[in-house]
Amino acid sequence: MEKMNKILPLLISIALVLVLIGCSATASSDIGKSSDIGEKRIISIATVQPDDHSITKALYKFKDYIGENLGDKFEVRIFNNAVMGGNTEAIELLQMGSLDIVATSGSNLESFAKEYKIFGLPYLFNDEASFRKVMNDEDFIKQIYNSTVDDGIQGVAWFANGVNNFYSSKKFENPEDLKGLKIRVQSSEANVKMVQAFDAAAVVMAHGEVYTALQNRVIDAGTNPEVALVSLKHGEVAKYYSRTEHQIFTDMLVVNSKFMDSLTNEEKEIFQNGFKMTTQVQNEEWDQHIPILIEEAKEMGVEFITVDKKPFEEVLKPVTEELLDMYPELKPLYEKVQEIQN
Repeated sequence: MEKMNKILPLLISIALVLVLIGCSATASSDIGKSSDIGEKRIISIATVQPDDHSITKALYKFKDYIGENLGDKFEVRIFNNAVMGGNTEAIELLQMGSLDIVATSGSNLESFAKEYKIFGLPYLFNDEASFRKVMNDEDFIKQIYNSTVDDGIQGVAWFANGVNNFYSSKKFENPEDLKGLKIRVQSSEANVKMVQAFDAAAVVMAHGEVYTALQNRVIDAGTNPEVALVSLKHGEVAKYYSRTEHQIFTDMLVVNSKFMDSLTNEEKEIFQNGFKMTTQVQNEEWDQHIPILIEEAKEMGVEFITVDKKPFEEVLKPVTEELLDMYPELKPLYEKVQEIQN
């Protein structure tokens, strides 16, 4: 019964794919290939993000680009708002070939390739500008993109996902202020170890549960970019946002490897140019949106606190060292990051 409960949502998602793309009997009996309607090949893209998110806007620009350059051969259809399920379900559908392209959190790809664990290391990047400099380095990003190819997943673009800071109903400015707090984190070995380094309790919890947990004091603090204060309304129940800048994550655009292999060299070049464009568009949209969100959060009564990051960095240095010892394959990537940004 438990196994059936896990499989059922995936089956429902597959059915939605087939219905929403209006696939033919041929497509429905040959899952694993993009659908062909008339002379056009249907390219299906999924994201959990809503209409107004920077990633969704970038994907629609990509759709327009493909339409302008290959509109006689391809039709891009975008399924956002988690219509195809959460990140995990979408990646499973991608592997099966029922989806061609998926925008997902980089942390969701850790189970396929340890290389993605690099982004969980605290204070890996000096700042967001350094993060983008590293991500724009061809040698570095190719290692990340290609790390999941054996699982049928090819990375093609990255998206800015903001800087993680701590926020709470309690004001804090020093590492000692976190001691004893219950802090919500996403499911990640690095996240748990990081919180424990502050002598705090790490509470793994889904995004949708955080607001109520903060409101009812089940947890004392969360860690997210500023967007969570407004989009998830966490600023209503957590009035202090301390800029510790302890982690910088990335979202990724990944494609089914067989889909990429099926393209001609000319088509592949156009798609790759389109993928690069999505990174540029998303970054620009993100940069324009964040200042607006900060002002909205201030109107909600949130106080933004600039802290001295050095004491926080010192506390978390042993966590980075421990994780690099546990996963030696990360050391070359870590050294590469330091070389690029310093």
